Amino acid sequence: MSNLEDALKTERVIYSEETIKTRVLELGRQITEDYKGKELVVIGVIKGSLFFLSDLTRAIDLPIKVDMVGFSNIPDTTSKTGIVRITKDVDIDITNKNVLVVEDVIRTGLTTAYIIQNLEMKKPADITLCTMLLNPDRLLMTIPVKYYGFEINDLWLAGYGLDHDEIGRNLPYIAQIPKRK
Repeated sequence: MSNLEDALKTERVIYSEETIKTRVLELGRQITEDYKGKELVVIGVIKGSLFFLSDLTRAIDLPIKVDMVGFSNIPDTTSKTGIVRITKDVDIDITNKNVLVVEDVIRTGLTTAYIIQNLEMKKPADITLCTMLLNPDRLLMTIPVKYYGFEINDLWLAGYGLDHDEIGRNLPYIAQIPKRK
């Protein structure tokens, strides 16, 4: 076990590096096909989407623009309301552009809905979502998730951008970790 795996107390690998790589390539091909001949702006949600965004954008065979948005949770509020604090807004003009928002994981959809609402004020042609992990059983609202890597349940996970207290993002796979308080 590596120092990182030991620190996280990883229990088992849920999605291997090879499984992730294969799925990201499939998503890239589908997005390439769907947006062929269209202008596409890909916006990653930091920090969690960092690795997925990097791999996915290289798997998309189109001329794309890439930007990032950053949001932070408001203690005792975000999990109940979805309201977050903007820490980094998009720098690219997305007016009348096709926008693909890339997330690491969507659980309730509240935070993602807030991100979409914020981006809609910039008048894009459309906004579509791509997430590495989706928990459909916990979704509290309808959001436009068109692409996703894998469905998950309520396991605690780390790796490939997912963290526990900012540790574990750099694992090349997604692992189950013990539930923590």
